[in-house]
Amino acid sequence: MASSSLPYFLFSAFLLFISASYAAAESFRPDALVIPVSKDASTLQYLTTIHQRTPLVPVKLVFDLGGQFLWVDCDRNYVSSSYRPARCGSAQCSLARASGCGECYSAPRPGCNNNTCAVSPDNTVTRTGTSGELASDVVSVESTDGSNPGRVVSVSKFIFSCGPTFLLKGLAGGAVGMAGLGRTKIGLPSQFSSAFSFHRKFAICLSGSTTANGVAFFGGGPYRLLPNIDASQSLIYTPLYINPVSTASAYSKDEPSAEYFIRVKSIKINEKAIKLNTSLLSIDKEGVGGTKISTVNPYTVLESSIYKAFTKAFISAAAAINITRAAAVAPFDVCFSSKNVYSTRVGPSVPSIDLVLQNESVYWRIFGANSMVYVSDKVLCLGFVDGGVNPRTSIVIGGKQLEDNLLQFDIASSKLGFSSSLLFWRTTCANFNFTSNP
Repeated sequence: MASSSLPYFLFSAFLLFISASYAAAESFRPDALVIPVSKDASTLQYLTTIHQRTPLVPVKLVFDLGGQFLWVDCDRNYVSSSYRPARCGSAQCSLARASGCGECYSAPRPGCNNNTCAVSPDNTVTRTGTSGELASDVVSVESTDGSNPGRVVSVSKFIFSCGPTFLLKGLAGGAVGMAGLGRTKIGLPSQFSSAFSFHRKFAICLSGSTTANGVAFFGGGPYRLLPNIDASQSLIYTPLYINPVSTASAYSKDEPSAEYFIRVKSIKINEKAIKLNTSLLSIDKEGVGGTKISTVNPYTVLESSIYKAFTKAFISAAAAINITRAAAVAPFDVCFSSKNVYSTRVGPSVPSIDLVLQNESVYWRIFGANSMVYVSDKVLCLGFVDGGVNPRTSIVIGGKQLEDNLLQFDIASSKLGFSSSLLFWRTTCANFNFTSNP
């Protein structure tokens, strides 16, 4: 029992640290927070903007569902009177699982200070990691009642990592870092819930449009989309699983993954199960296998044997309704003529895809709007890609398959709520009313 008291002490210290940081700056206590999430047309990355530093400046970030924490480029134009490096041995260092004590051999500046601990900021797009100074600074975001943005609130000592400029390579233009929403004690959801004492849950709703923003909420519902539809009322729940081995580029022994995993037991095309090596669907003791959800992968990635069985079944089901093949268009292998494909409320009229979860009656159904990508007026492709043999994770559910679906991550209860396509409800993730309600 004695060994379990240290994590409790550290987490209690974290709550006190974050709560004190909030209390020093705010008297209004929000029930939830809201941030916009846009889609970059050239990279297909999802982006958000928060305000950070003193004086506050807008900071454009790649939205990384499974990222461990917030990291930003401190080498260029980081100016803030409220920046504070995390000193070695501090509660912040312990919470971030930061070991070691760094020195800097040039003039002190953000990202370069003596007697500070370091973490490993990760560019999860290019799978590049490095070392970065752990620090805290002011972060401000809008509160919400679930229908509109409300008052701006601040956390005065929000923990994040500095990263070098080279780590930005591969990120969307204008991005200066990544916003990590992973299940760590310094991920955005945990820090916001601790600062404002609301539920340890958050929701994402990605828009497929590159001109209309989606939305992310921190805290419980309601999550209202025009015309006054509370998407939190349409959720189906499945357990979240912890991968015992980190999926980051650098990590310490016994460190679990910060990413969000679910258990897919089978896959069906038009309600017919396909034959799979089901051992690939479980996470083994080395942390290999299973299914995770990602906002940095634009399309769902399947292990090769799963991909081959999946595409074979989809092609057969499509042929049965007179949909004919077309030449492949990179990065897709399976494409079709748009002739005989009709438009429906939930996208092109193609075979449905079911990810069957804890039992046969719980499944995530993927319709044409989320399975197909139009590459021209005459050709549309199946928006899934081959992940090769022996990938770290067997199924990575990517951004295209998440769009216009509301996903709620309940960290405290370790469960995922998902809506399936909001198009059935005659709404989309672009329908949150970002008009401020003071």
